[in-house]
Amino acid sequence: MKPKIESSWLELLSEEFEAEYFSTLMDFVKEERAAKTVYPPEDEVYSAFNLTPADKVKVVILGQDPYHGSNQAHGLCFSVKNGKIPPSLNTIFRNLNRFTRMEKPTSGNLTKWAEQGVLLLNTVLTVRHKAANSHKRKGWEQFTDAAIRKLSDERTNLVFLLWGKQAQAKKSLIKGGNHLILETSHPAARAANLTFKDSDHFNETNIFLKTNSLKPIDWNLNTQ
Repeated sequence: MKPKIESSWLELLSEEFEAEYFSTLMDFVKEERAAKTVYPPEDEVYSAFNLTPADKVKVVILGQDPYHGSNQAHGLCFSVKNGKIPPSLNTIFRNLNRFTRMEKPTSGNLTKWAEQGVLLLNTVLTVRHKAANSHKRKGWEQFTDAAIRKLSDERTNLVFLLWGKQAQAKKSLIKGGNHLILETSHPAARAANLTFKDSDHFNETNIFLKTNSLKPIDWNLNTQ
């Protein structure tokens, strides 16, 4: 059961799409959509993959599960398509302002980052309305673990931003490839006074990319 997903990812993850767990997962999500409101919309579940082809990835930012409120999740971790900017993203934007002097964006849509090679990957790709972690341990983690592992094995000189304990638990999947792994606390409001606010990951990322002859990321969402 193959989803509508960008061709390089379709090839890289072909074994996952044929696996029994993935079929069971798809049945579960289908049943959930029939009975409940599920985010993101069906055509945006794989936005992270479709906006950032596997062969174009430079940076990986790992989230958890999608925002579970209406008009928020659209398939990119930490990103909101429109509406109020969530606390975690506000913390990220304050960090960007502090270290890059970027003015705070008026929109929380991170599509511009994704289009430059930032894979904004939640480890769980769907969620039930107002029920955080409701699709946890249903199979998505096995799928996204495979994506992380494949990227690590197939690509070189990637930057992995692991924010918080759940993201850092994926560190064992990243092996070889001369990758840069940057770790700090999660940008959620309760963690804002921990190490995240003092972590200059955005500049460190671009220094690493430039050192490896790769175009840096324009983190400024206020420019086209």
